[in-house]
Amino acid sequence: MSASLPIRQPLRVLGHVLSYAALWLVLAGADPLGWIIGLPTVLFASWASLRLSAKPQRPGEARPSIWGLLRFLPFFALESVRGGVDVAARVMRPRLRIEPGFQQYRLSLRNPLARVVLLDSISLLPGTLSADLRDDIIEVHALGASSDLEPALQRLERRISRIFPEPSQEPYQ
Repeated sequence: MSASLPIRQPLRVLGHVLSYAALWLVLAGADPLGWIIGLPTVLFASWASLRLSAKPQRPGEARPSIWGLLRFLPFFALESVRGGVDVAARVMRPRLRIEPGFQQYRLSLRNPLARVVLLDSISLLPGTLSADLRDDIIEVHALGASSDLEPALQRLERRISRIFPEPSQEPYQ
Protein backbone atom coordinates (compact mmCIF):
# COMPACT_ATOMS: atom_id res chain seq x y z
CA MET A 1 0.00 0.00 0.00
CA SER A 2 1.36 3.42 -0.84
CA ALA A 3 1.95 5.93 1.91
CA SER A 4 -0.22 8.58 0.23
CA LEU A 5 -3.73 9.44 1.28
CA PRO A 6 -6.50 7.71 -0.69
CA ILE A 7 -7.29 10.64 -3.02
CA ARG A 8 -9.93 8.55 -4.82
CA GLN A 9 -12.12 9.03 -1.78
CA PRO A 10 -12.07 12.79 -1.21
CA LEU A 11 -15.25 12.84 0.88
CA ARG A 12 -13.81 10.27 3.27
CA VAL A 13 -10.59 12.28 3.57
CA LEU A 14 -12.54 15.50 4.10
CA GLY A 15 -14.70 13.82 6.75
CA HIS A 16 -11.63 12.71 8.69
CA VAL A 17 -9.97 16.13 8.46
CA LEU A 18 -13.13 17.94 9.56
CA SER A 19 -13.71 15.50 12.44
CA TYR A 20 -10.18 15.92 13.78
CA ALA A 21 -10.34 19.70 13.25
CA ALA A 22 -13.57 19.82 15.28
CA LEU A 23 -11.93 17.74 18.00
CA TRP A 24 -8.96 20.13 18.00
CA LEU A 25 -11.32 23.10 18.38
CA VAL A 26 -13.01 21.46 21.36
CA LEU A 27 -9.70 20.60 23.02
CA ALA A 28 -7.62 23.70 22.20
CA GLY A 29 -10.17 26.42 21.53
CA ALA A 30 -10.41 28.81 18.61
CA ASP A 31 -7.16 30.73 19.13
CA PRO A 32 -5.56 31.07 15.66
CA LEU A 33 -2.08 30.54 17.16
CA GLY A 34 -3.23 27.11 18.32
CA TRP A 35 -3.43 26.02 14.70
CA ILE A 36 0.36 26.24 14.39
CA ILE A 37 0.37 22.91 16.21
CA GLY A 38 -3.24 22.03 15.41
CA LEU A 39 -2.99 21.90 11.62
CA PRO A 40 -0.10 19.42 11.48
CA THR A 41 -1.75 17.40 14.27
CA VAL A 42 -5.09 17.27 12.43
CA LEU A 43 -3.41 16.29 9.16
CA PHE A 44 -1.29 13.60 10.80
CA ALA A 45 -4.26 12.19 12.75
CA SER A 46 -6.33 12.09 9.55
CA TRP A 47 -3.55 10.40 7.61
CA ALA A 48 -2.92 7.84 10.40
CA SER A 49 -6.61 7.09 10.76
CA LEU A 50 -7.06 6.57 7.03
CA ARG A 51 -3.90 4.50 6.83
CA LEU A 52 -4.88 2.24 9.74
CA SER A 53 -8.36 1.70 8.37
CA ALA A 54 -7.23 0.92 4.80
CA LYS A 55 -7.71 -2.60 3.51
CA PRO A 56 -4.55 -4.64 2.99
CA GLN A 57 -3.53 -4.97 -0.63
CA ARG A 58 -1.40 -8.10 -0.44
CA PRO A 59 -2.82 -11.57 0.18
CA GLY A 60 -2.52 -12.57 3.82
CA GLU A 61 -1.51 -9.06 4.94
CA ALA A 62 -3.24 -8.06 8.16
CA ARG A 63 -3.98 -4.43 8.88
CA PRO A 64 -3.07 -2.89 12.24
CA SER A 65 -5.67 -3.07 14.99
CA ILE A 66 -6.86 0.28 16.27
CA TRP A 67 -8.08 -1.45 19.48
CA GLY A 68 -4.66 -3.01 19.98
CA LEU A 69 -3.13 0.45 19.57
CA LEU A 70 -5.58 2.03 22.03
CA ARG A 71 -4.75 -0.65 24.62
CA PHE A 72 -1.02 -0.14 23.99
CA LEU A 73 -0.99 3.64 24.55
CA PRO A 74 -1.61 3.60 28.34
CA PHE A 75 1.00 0.84 28.70
CA PHE A 76 3.43 2.90 26.62
CA ALA A 77 2.84 6.02 28.74
CA LEU A 78 3.23 4.15 32.04
CA GLU A 79 6.38 2.31 30.95
CA SER A 80 7.88 5.55 29.61
CA VAL A 81 7.45 7.18 33.01
CA ARG A 82 8.75 4.09 34.83
CA GLY A 83 11.77 3.95 32.52
CA GLY A 84 12.58 7.62 33.06
CA VAL A 85 12.20 7.38 36.83
CA ASP A 86 14.35 4.23 36.95
CA VAL A 87 17.21 5.77 34.99
CA ALA A 88 17.01 9.04 36.95
CA ALA A 89 17.04 7.15 40.25
CA ARG A 90 20.07 5.13 39.16
CA VAL A 91 22.17 8.12 38.15
CA MET A 92 21.11 10.50 40.94
CA ARG A 93 22.23 8.25 43.77
CA PRO A 94 25.59 8.97 45.34
CA ARG A 95 26.73 5.49 44.38
CA LEU A 96 25.88 4.76 40.76
CA ARG A 97 23.79 1.57 40.66
CA ILE A 98 24.48 0.34 37.17
CA GLU A 99 25.82 -2.93 35.88
CA PRO A 100 25.80 -2.38 32.10
CA GLY A 101 25.76 -5.31 29.74
CA PHE A 102 23.98 -6.98 26.85
CA GLN A 103 21.27 -9.61 26.68
CA GLN A 104 19.82 -11.34 23.65
CA TYR A 105 16.14 -11.85 22.94
CA ARG A 106 14.63 -13.99 20.18
CA LEU A 107 11.78 -12.29 18.32
CA SER A 108 8.60 -14.09 17.43
CA LEU A 109 7.06 -11.15 15.52
CA ARG A 110 7.14 -11.50 11.72
CA ASN A 111 5.51 -8.25 10.63
CA PRO A 112 8.33 -5.80 9.73
CA LEU A 113 6.45 -2.78 11.08
CA ALA A 114 5.72 -4.61 14.35
CA ARG A 115 9.43 -5.38 14.67
CA VAL A 116 10.32 -1.70 14.24
CA VAL A 117 7.77 -0.68 16.86
CA LEU A 118 9.17 -3.32 19.23
CA LEU A 119 12.76 -2.19 18.67
CA ASP A 120 11.78 1.42 19.32
CA SER A 121 9.63 0.52 22.34
CA ILE A 122 12.31 -1.52 24.11
CA SER A 123 13.95 1.74 25.13
CA LEU A 124 10.90 2.70 27.19
CA LEU A 125 11.41 -0.26 29.53
CA PRO A 126 13.42 0.65 32.62
CA GLY A 127 17.16 0.64 31.90
CA THR A 128 17.02 -0.88 28.42
CA LEU A 129 17.96 0.06 24.88
CA SER A 130 17.73 -2.02 21.71
CA ALA A 131 21.24 -2.08 20.30
CA ASP A 132 21.17 -4.47 17.33
CA LEU A 133 18.95 -6.80 15.32
CA ARG A 134 20.30 -9.78 13.42
CA ASP A 135 17.73 -12.10 11.87
CA ASP A 136 15.42 -12.90 14.81
CA ILE A 137 17.80 -11.91 17.64
CA ILE A 138 17.67 -8.50 19.32
CA GLU A 139 20.70 -7.39 21.25
CA VAL A 140 19.45 -5.38 24.24
CA HIS A 141 21.71 -3.11 26.28
CA ALA A 142 20.67 -3.06 29.92
CA LEU A 143 21.80 -0.94 32.86
CA GLY A 144 21.20 -3.98 35.06
CA ALA A 145 22.77 -6.81 33.06
CA SER A 146 22.09 -9.42 35.75
CA SER A 147 18.33 -8.78 35.71
CA ASP A 148 16.18 -11.08 33.57
CA LEU A 149 14.68 -8.96 30.80
CA GLU A 150 12.89 -11.80 29.02
CA PRO A 151 9.51 -11.53 30.86
CA ALA A 152 9.30 -7.77 30.22
CA LEU A 153 10.31 -8.19 26.57
CA GLN A 154 7.77 -10.98 26.08
CA ARG A 155 5.04 -8.78 27.62
CA LEU A 156 6.01 -5.91 25.32
CA GLU A 157 6.08 -8.19 22.28
CA ARG A 158 2.62 -9.58 23.12
CA ARG A 159 1.19 -6.07 23.40
CA ILE A 160 2.69 -5.07 20.06
CA SER A 161 1.42 -8.26 18.43
CA ARG A 162 -2.11 -7.11 19.35
CA ILE A 163 -1.56 -3.99 17.24
CA PHE A 164 -0.10 -5.93 14.31
CA PRO A 165 -1.82 -9.31 14.13
CA GLU A 166 0.13 -11.92 12.19
CA PRO A 167 -1.11 -12.31 8.61
CA SER A 168 -3.58 -15.08 7.97
CA GLN A 169 -2.64 -17.98 5.77
CA GLU A 170 -5.95 -17.76 3.93
CA PRO A 171 -6.17 -16.08 0.50
CA TYR A 172 -7.30 -12.46 0.59
CA GLN A 173 -10.92 -11.92 -0.38
